[in-house]
Amino acid sequence: MTNLSTTIDALGALKAQIAELEIKEKALKAALSDLSVGNYEGEAYRLSITAPEREKLSDELKANIKAVVEKYRDKLAPQYRTAPIQLVPTPTFTVRARTGKALAA
Repeated sequence: MTNLSTTIDALGALKAQIAELEIKEKALKAALSDLSVGNYEGEAYRLSITAPEREKLSDELKANIKAVVEKYRDKLAPQYRTAPIQLVPTPTFTVRARTGKALAA
């Protein structure tokens, strides 16, 4: 095996581990989704749940924007010709190590 193939395989294995961890993270967040906004304590970590208010475009405004985009589509830069507009409020989970706590290795 060459150094290149070893590096490629290592990257592939790492990406697979990341995917598994993201699945676990999603499941853990789902288990915590019933909690209200606030701060919570674990043995080694603190969890803060926030739900910032985000503005959502009204259907009328979205229709107006769409009409303007359609009218001037040929004058827009390529990245704006097909860019979707969607605002979705999402709870934010922040986890930090508790101050003064030694973490298990």
